[in-house]
Amino acid sequence: MEPIITKHVREPNSFTLDFYLRHGGYESLKKALASHTPDQIIEMVKASGLRGRGGAGFPTGMKWQFVDKKSDKPRYIACNADESEPGTFKDHVIMERNPHLLIEGCAIACYAIGARIAYIYIRGEFFHVQHVLEQAIADARTRGFLGTNVFGSGFDCEVYVHRGAGAYEAGEETALLESLEGKRAQPRNKPPFPAVVGLYGCPTAVNNVETLANVPLIVQHGPEWFAAIGPEKNGGPKLYSISGHVKRPGVYEASMDVTLKELIYGEQYCQGMRDGRTLKAVIPGGSSVPILLPEHLDAQASFDGVLKAGSMLGSAGAIVLDDTTCMVWLAENLLHFYRHESCGKCTPCREGTDWLHKILRRIEHGEGQMRDLDLLASIGAQIGGKTLCAFGDAAVTPVLTTLKHFRHEYEAHIRDGRCSQVADWRARQPIGAH
Repeated sequence: MEPIITKHVREPNSFTLDFYLRHGGYESLKKALASHTPDQIIEMVKASGLRGRGGAGFPTGMKWQFVDKKSDKPRYIACNADESEPGTFKDHVIMERNPHLLIEGCAIACYAIGARIAYIYIRGEFFHVQHVLEQAIADARTRGFLGTNVFGSGFDCEVYVHRGAGAYEAGEETALLESLEGKRAQPRNKPPFPAVVGLYGCPTAVNNVETLANVPLIVQHGPEWFAAIGPEKNGGPKLYSISGHVKRPGVYEASMDVTLKELIYGEQYCQGMRDGRTLKAVIPGGSSVPILLPEHLDAQASFDGVLKAGSMLGSAGAIVLDDTTCMVWLAENLLHFYRHESCGKCTPCREGTDWLHKILRRIEHGEGQMRDLDLLASIGAQIGGKTLCAFGDAAVTPVLTTLKHFRHEYEAHIRDGRCSQVADWRARQPIGAH
């Protein structure tokens, strides 16, 4: 598939307004305001089949339709640009290299749900991206694409950047809203859902960066065009962040009928495994989804295809692991992250992630016992499905899936007091680095 979202990102000055305008920038916003009602835009997005690109894959048009229009309170668009999932680095490419596509998507989304303000909640570590976005917003406002009476339509729209403090939990939509309001990034009880009681207690739609970047394409080319790219119910261009032990890691754009094998071994993508090694496993959607094995590589890299293979597409941050990877170390490495990033609100997550990490560390350092394996599974069962948000499920996934597929490596650590993998695995680049 010819790249669409990332077509020009490697060209000089692709982030500037003049560059964007030379390639049809803001024509979709102009078309939406001149030729479509807000409800027609929502129906258009529904017909396109656009699904959220942040992880859950929920239909975007339905999410917009659920926004409470009977309320007399203001409505908001909150763009989730936190992107803290290990192995995921696609959204910052859009914000850094094609920021006006996101800004135009925010404006069209505001028009569709009857909002006048969109907040882009950006990950705290993306300090350099913040400046790019703020300059792009200022340029768009100066040229009349934001502000009052956009294109003489009577539509007012402002976009603001809010920089978080660097919390993984802020990627959960209600925790993001809490942080936007100046509070700790901790999840809310649901219901009520953000579409009814969101930012400042007002109806709010929370959408991922890549999701909103697709909206101008749908308005420009039509929902039928968008839906025709890729398999049924998995339409549109998709960005994949691929890291780990491949020859050419990076962000790749493809339709979702591409297979995991093609992404890893294709000449236009990652070009195979690094250093002549063989593939051991792949985590297809960021660190919080189940591991897939080499026999699953023929699965389509779509929401439904990866689900059928036994995992989730998630954020499409594929972490590729070769045969030198110790799966006990992998689990311990990821649990170190999850233990640190737990917001602490739910007891199972707050206490359980710490215990999981302690046990994994014990096993990794040759001090484990066979009963620890049952203990890991027991603790994981007490966390998964028992927290306010999906963080608990994400945290136990590396433990439970490595135990399921690579239990013999855990047993070897305990039996022999050391890792059974080849000696050079510790010297390799950390998986999921970005």
